[in-house]
Formats: sequence, structure tokens, C-alpha cells
Amino acid sequence: MYYVYAIYSALYDKIYIGYTSDLEARLAAHNHPKNKGWTRRYQPWRLVYAEEHPTKQSAMKRERELKGHRGRDFIREQIGGEG
Repeated sequence: MYYVYAIYSALYDKIYIGYTSDLEARLAAHNHPKNKGWTRRYQPWRLVYAEEHPTKQSAMKRERELKGHRGRDFIREQIGGEG
């Protein structure tokens, strides 16, 4: 099972969209102090959206869709509907 997810940094108003086979571990990695990737700069992150996919290929396809303009608008709607 694979997951497509969106995390949000409220402090910097940043969204990150990705896919993984271990959602909990991936979120922990994004928030880990020794993270050396792009997401380190914008910590802390919180999960705002996730969906399951049966294959890596379908997760990758959906990730590309969410990274487009309509996908980012959809994620922004998810963020706005939380509060």
C-alpha cells in the first residue's frame, strides 16, 4: 500500500506533497531535527491530507495531479476546512 499525502507548515504557509509506503515514518522524517531536505527549513509540519493507493504507479500519478494548480487548490481547501 502506498499513500499520497500533503503536509502543511502553518508558520510559513507552505505545502509539501509527496508519496510514501510508510506515512507515519515519513511525517516523522519531515519533522526530524536532522532532516537535511527542503522540508527542514519550514518545520514543523502537520499532515493535512492523505489517500491510499494500491500501487506505487497510481500513487505517483496522483502525486503529480495534486502538484498541479487544481490539486494545490484542493489541498488549500482541505487546510481551510480544518479550523
